[in-house]
Amino acid sequence: MPSVLVIGYDPQALPGTDAEAVRAALDKELAVLAERGVEAAVSTVVFDETAEPTLVASLTERPWDVVIVGAGIRKAEPLFPLFERIVNLIHRHAPQAAIAFNKGLDDTVEAAERWL
Repeated sequence: MPSVLVIGYDPQALPGTDAEAVRAALDKELAVLAERGVEAAVSTVVFDETAEPTLVASLTERPWDVVIVGAGIRKAEPLFPLFERIVNLIHRHAPQAAIAFNKGLDDTVEAAERWL
């Protein structure tokens, strides 16, 4: 069964963000992936000393087929160093995985399917 890991910024760490709405939208995408026979998981991070160990644990949990880096991490200029760190951690700890990018929460399935 194909597997996908979605890496996103923890919405609870973003002031003014409706974390429940973000999680509901992501859960909807994960449900579609499950319906299509894809095992999917989410790893959320914040830009502090916990980011790297959190990501390494998620990346090494299993051999992922695709790792998606969320738009929230890529599009926020202050998070650019975190984005670079994430890409390099994927390269190091999940070299077999394709790296994909979504434009937002509602195209996560599309991003995964481009590489499955």
